[in-house]
Amino acid sequence: MRATRRGGALQPLDEAPFDVAAFLAMPLVARLATAGPVIRPVWFLWEEEAFWVLTGTWSGLGRQLAADPAFGLVVDTCDLRSGTVRQVIGYGTGEVLPFDTARGRRKLVRYLGPDEASWDPRFSMAGAPHARGVRWARLTPDRLIVNDQSFRPAAGRPVSRDAHTAEV
Repeated sequence: MRATRRGGALQPLDEAPFDVAAFLAMPLVARLATAGPVIRPVWFLWEEEAFWVLTGTWSGLGRQLAADPAFGLVVDTCDLRSGTVRQVIGYGTGEVLPFDTARGRRKLVRYLGPDEASWDPRFSMAGAPHARGVRWARLTPDRLIVNDQSFRPAAGRPVSRDAHTAEV
């Protein structure tokens, strides 16, 4: 299923083979590609039909988006036990925006849990994160490709718990 941005909204997202918003609310890792090409794994927040990714002075992402705002991004899962294989692929343009602490907290709670005191200090929302150079990369897709490539696992083919591959 393909959804394209029309009238400011991605349409027909309601015709996707699974609940895209629920899928993108899971604490998954996306792979983000920018010009270069440069590919990086990222934590993200899906809000306002955009992917929000932390960036800042430690990253070249802001410079890359300023030079060429085009991006590609994929979020996918593959559960060999259940046969669930889903993917969301987005293409669009990105920009760097000032940091919003409330949005940052919403994003990090997904990945690190609700107890901010237990988070790695690099992710602290205390003080003024923007003063430490933290910014947002807002990646607005013009096009989303949503695929459900799930399959029925073969009976009697156990999956290794260690190697993430089927035992033969």
